[in-house]
Amino acid sequence: MDEKSRIEERSPLVSPEEFPSWILFEDQDLLVVNKPGWLVCHPSKNGPWSSLVGAGREYTGADRLYLAGRLDRETSGVVLLGKTMAAGKTWQMAVEKREVSRSYLAILKGELKNLKEVETHIGNDPDSPVFVKQRVTQPSRKSKLAQTSFLPLTAGKGHTLACVTTQTGRKHQIRVHAQHIGHPLVGDKLYGDDENLYLEFCQNGWTNELAGALAMHRQALHSSSFGMKGGATSFNAPMASDMEMFCLGEMGFSLEQLKAFQEPFLEN
Repeated sequence: MDEKSRIEERSPLVSPEEFPSWILFEDQDLLVVNKPGWLVCHPSKNGPWSSLVGAGREYTGADRLYLAGRLDRETSGVVLLGKTMAAGKTWQMAVEKREVSRSYLAILKGELKNLKEVETHIGNDPDSPVFVKQRVTQPSRKSKLAQTSFLPLTAGKGHTLACVTTQTGRKHQIRVHAQHIGHPLVGDKLYGDDENLYLEFCQNGWTNELAGALAMHRQALHSSSFGMKGGATSFNAPMASDMEMFCLGEMGFSLEQLKAFQEPFLEN
């Protein structure tokens, strides 16, 4: 069994009763969901309620849904599903043509004081025992250009709450670039201080050793907005509760402060 399958096998199933509370928007063409940070997007072997697409199909009764702009399993936030082929293809093509914009909220290790714009090539990491791991590399036939901006909203007590935007959509891009600038995401098992934490999680799930090494169960990355560039259509999701609790408990913010930090980046 590969790493991905081990994790998916242990992940909880979506509750049919809870799923409607995740819905941000729905009409005859679209289903927009605030995905939790433990759920895969694509269908898995563990049945329809083990993935976002599977749960969405069960909820809508549709034979097929069209995923536009997937998120990593441990990344929470806005995900758009087309109910019809026409709507799905419209958004999928917009993603491919970079006609959509997406912003993220991230909690970084260390205190980032100023805007950091990163432009590097990213490719597979042949030196890592983790098959899916990426790294910053030299331009080559196999690497791809990646552009990421990290804007600190506030920093203190050894952490930074940042708004992150991307101009490209590469695999693990934000996490790779966060590590590259010396400010990895809080809770990142693969791109943090020790990639062996990821292998430990794949083998044994969440353990006391992992709890002692990681401040959160998952990487502190949340897709807060997703929409067409320059258009009126935009979907927003407030910060995930586990990230909110970290900001309140570890960074000492109030709920009012968190709301104020997020507001400029959650407007339509």
